[in-house]
Amino acid sequence: MTGTDARDTELKKELNATLQARRELGEEYDSALVESFLEKVDQRIDGAVERRVRRQMAEQQMVAARDARSPKATDSWGERFGFGIVSLVLAVPLSAIGAGTAHLPGLIVSWFGIVGVNAVQVARTHPGLFGGRRRNKDTGDDWTD
Repeated sequence: MTGTDARDTELKKELNATLQARRELGEEYDSALVESFLEKVDQRIDGAVERRVRRQMAEQQMVAARDARSPKATDSWGERFGFGIVSLVLAVPLSAIGAGTAHLPGLIVSWFGIVGVNAVQVARTHPGLFGGRRRNKDTGDDWTD
C-alpha cells in the first residue's frame, strides 16, 4: 500500500467515525462534527502542499548545484581560433614523428590523437553536442536529443 492509499484509508476511517458519532450524538452536534472533520481534511491538504513545496525546492536546489558544479562553456571566437592554430601547428611535427617512426600507422595514430583532442575541446565548449543533455535557453529545462 502506498502512502497516498494509506492516507485515503485513514481519511475514510475519519469520515466513517464522524458519521457514526453523528448517529450516536444526534443532529445538534452536526456543526461541531463537520468542523472537526474539515479541520482534519485541511491538515491533510496542508501536509500535501508542504511536501510538494519541499520537493520542488529540493529539485531547484539540485538544479542550481548541478549548474554551479558544471564547467562553464567559454565559447569565445578567440579561444576557438587559438586552439585551432595551436592544433595545426602541433599537427605538423606530430605527423612527422609518427610517420618517421611507424610510417602510415604512426601517421594515423597521431592524427587520431589530434582529432581526439579537438573533439574533447568541442565537447567542453559545446556541452550536449554529442547527444548529451542540452539546456533550453528559453525555459531552463533539460531535454535529451
